Amino acid sequence: MAQPLLEVRDLKTYFVSKESRVPAVDGIDLDVRQGQIVCIVGESGCGKSMTSLSIMRLLPRPRGKIVGGTILFNGVDLLDLTEKQMSQLRGNEISMIFQEPMTALNPVLSIGDQIAEVLLRHRRLSRREATERAVQALTFVGVPRANEIVHEYPHQLSGGLRQRVMIAMAMACEPKLLIADEPTTALDVTIQAQVLQLMKRLRDETGTSMILISHDLGVVAEMADHVVVMYAGQVVESTDAETLFSQPLHPYTRGLMASMPSLDEQREVLYSIPGTVPGAVNFPKGCRFADRCHMAQARCHRTMPDLREVAAGHFVRCDMITAEGVGM
Repeated sequence: MAQPLLEVRDLKTYFVSKESRVPAVDGIDLDVRQGQIVCIVGESGCGKSMTSLSIMRLLPRPRGKIVGGTILFNGVDLLDLTEKQMSQLRGNEISMIFQEPMTALNPVLSIGDQIAEVLLRHRRLSRREATERAVQALTFVGVPRANEIVHEYPHQLSGGLRQRVMIAMAMACEPKLLIADEPTTALDVTIQAQVLQLMKRLRDETGTSMILISHDLGVVAEMADHVVVMYAGQVVESTDAETLFSQPLHPYTRGLMASMPSLDEQREVLYSIPGTVPGAVNFPKGCRFADRCHMAQARCHRTMPDLREVAAGHFVRCDMITAEGVGM
């Protein structure tokens, strides 16, 4: 099997101060192959966005620091690159769509200038050529009146159009890897469906690999080839999308599935996982999900479980689980 485009191994990202070391990402393993869509799913605060910012090396400074692990992109460890070398990769070979397009876009620059900036930096085009390419990029992602919109500003566009602009900007240099952090947040369901269809089409037509970050299992079911479930800064389950939705094994994954609305089941009250996510300042010694888990035993509170391969390509961080989902 070919080497993955992106290989993340034992990634540890902490917020470091004189008083504490807070683990935002604590030993993540992640593979993304050519043309694959990998979804990272979990509750808010579980480390999804910090994982993506670590890959891009865009952590909040000065406290956000990668303290361990490797991030191999095309066989090159991104952690060994200088800031100048990373800036040559960002927007060119690796691009990112941030959560909220209204805050990610510059309000004082026109749409055309913002897309052209990427092309001027990485493709050394003339201003006129870059503007023409910006129009082409907007047209490619389904923006109407692209010739006019290049001269408009973010506040003049709807949320759906701003998101398409973000995708056009991210795809302008035809990157090998696209990271999308909650790309459909705050969009209505019709526009959300259009944006997801657009991203799938981009993958199919360009071969771009994608990391899609979401808390919405409906989006994950629609988009994912492979799913990574995160909880409290760790991967708790990782497998292909079909297996995850047909046979979720980790109690946390099962809880997420049970909390989804279903047309097949008429429930007056949706299921809610009991308890709250433990604070990163003082994670428990054992399994971080133990206090919320109906399967937890005494050893779960004492010893941190390893991420084990319980079936081919199916990894679970739980000592109580076998491939059949039966407690050990």
